[in-house]
Amino acid sequence: MKIEEIRSLRDEAERHLTTELLPFWTTRMIDNKNGGFITHFDSEGKDTGEDEKSLVAQTRCLYTLSSAHRSGYGDGKLAEMARHGVDFLINKMWDVNNGGFFWMMDRKGNVRIDRKIIYGHSFAIYALSEFTLATGDPVGKEYAGKVFDLIQKYCTDTMYGGYREMFEREWTLCGPGSGGGDRKTLDVHMHLMEAFTTLYECTGKEVHRRKLLEVIDILLHRIIHPVYKTGIPQFFADWKIAPQIKFDVIWGWDRFTGEGQKANVTDNSCYGHNAEFAWLLIHALEILKTDPAVYGDVFRTIFNHTVNNGIDREFGGVYVEGPHSGGVSDREKEFWQQAEVLTALLAGYLMFGDPIYLDSYFNVHRFVFDKMINKGVGEWYPLLTREGVPIWTHMGHSWKINYHTVRAMIQSIQRLDRILEI
Repeated sequence: MKIEEIRSLRDEAERHLTTELLPFWTTRMIDNKNGGFITHFDSEGKDTGEDEKSLVAQTRCLYTLSSAHRSGYGDGKLAEMARHGVDFLINKMWDVNNGGFFWMMDRKGNVRIDRKIIYGHSFAIYALSEFTLATGDPVGKEYAGKVFDLIQKYCTDTMYGGYREMFEREWTLCGPGSGGGDRKTLDVHMHLMEAFTTLYECTGKEVHRRKLLEVIDILLHRIIHPVYKTGIPQFFADWKIAPQIKFDVIWGWDRFTGEGQKANVTDNSCYGHNAEFAWLLIHALEILKTDPAVYGDVFRTIFNHTVNNGIDREFGGVYVEGPHSGGVSDREKEFWQQAEVLTALLAGYLMFGDPIYLDSYFNVHRFVFDKMINKGVGEWYPLLTREGVPIWTHMGHSWKINYHTVRAMIQSIQRLDRILEI
């Protein structure tokens, strides 16, 4: 690919970020009446009126504003919007009696679901640490540290390693099965790595470094497939592979109905998660001042598996998932997987210099910009057919927010700039 082509892709990404994506959110997300962020928007970007504010959506919005400010966007306005989000988190969502954040509030800040779900707490650590890194305000670091300490106290599995994930309000473990109390997941442990990375970057504390190294070790030796290096979604507490089921409090299952179990419950791997894990691990190692080349074989295997199985060479974009050994079982195109693969492919090219990664980036980039962006509105459609026809058209809800899309543009621009400097 010629330098001019790479520069054109970089400039297209920045135009989209600054004139479409960020303005979509900054012009409509602030709830000036109740605090926090409004996150539910229809295909035209209009507020749907949904009466909920989830921990995941609130913290992801906080991360987005903080990271964009830290990256130099917004002329300072994004920092003030981020502070608005921090105030709602601490004053409304924090459980003053038991510690931790409630899972779901209504718009006014009343508790709707009082469980303590570690998936959401991982994003609280991530976003609050990023807020301090971006603004210098120590309150983010303070509450990120509190959440980290609670997770170590209540969630650590001292027998088998890793973390339990689903708790009631008082930090008692939820029941098994759909309650999630008997499960450990790739999703949570990967996002804890992401969170602990930013927390350690923020604090420099040895305990945060040590726990980051521990969760990396678990991901590498328990959670990814020993041969294909693909992510295995769910485990029992003792790390035996578990059939992938739907939890009472769900994420990533809104496309599935019925009894809450996929057809291929023990042999499926998500291309978006695999790619996201790879680039997040590279970033974690850089923060730890460890050469990512130490795990070069792992990264090469993940990137090649993604390119060889996940990229649609006919219609463009990234498939949802397939068996660990290769192939595709779900050919639709989800927004967040496109976003994470964009960043990962550029990370792979920077590590190995293999042009297939840059060519694959071009494939996904064009699919996103030609098919996935809701032109005239600014955000991405959540779900498309293989050919690129919208299936779902909402622009925001508790599970579809700005975290993946804005982050992908920021991270892609940074990596494209590095490629242009080579």
